[in-house]
Order: sequence, then structure tokens, then C-alpha cells
Amino acid sequence: MMDNYDLELEKVADKIKKEKAKAVLIQLPDGLKPKAKEIKEFLAKKVDKNTKLLFWAGSCFGACDVPTNAKNANVDLIIQFGHSEWR
Repeated sequence: MMDNYDLELEKVADKIKKEKAKAVLIQLPDGLKPKAKEIKEFLAKKVDKNTKLLFWAGSCFGACDVPTNAKNANVDLIIQFGHSEWR
């Protein structure tokens, strides 16, 4: 898939299943946005087929850049990816 990145997509899928999320918004930094299709295809195989996987096309400048307009998207869970490991 994405040899240069460890996005821990198995953990993402587990979180989606644990939360029983029906609509998930995934926020990627600009450098990962070209990989959105691959990420969606991977996750779609792992989660409930009725789960909607949506991708935020707007900015993503780090953990403090939560897409506040997402409340209008009616999502159950927001997943943010960043450039650095979360500590």
C-alpha cells in the first residue's frame, strides 16, 4: 500500500468498529491526500459495508485544526492523521 508510511490502518478500522460508527470523517494532511483512495479501499474491506467513509478536503494543519464545519456532515467519528507520531 503506502510503503513510506505506517498509518496504523488496522487500528483505525478497529476504532471504527468499536465505536460502531456509521459515518466517519477522515482528515489527512496535504501530503497524504493523494492516498485517500487507497486508505478508503483498505478501510472499506475492514469495516461494516454500510459505514460511510468521508474525507475532509479542507486544510489540516495539525491536531488543533479540527474541521469545525464537520458538525454539518453528521458524522459519528473524526479520524485525523498527522505528519508526526502522537506522544
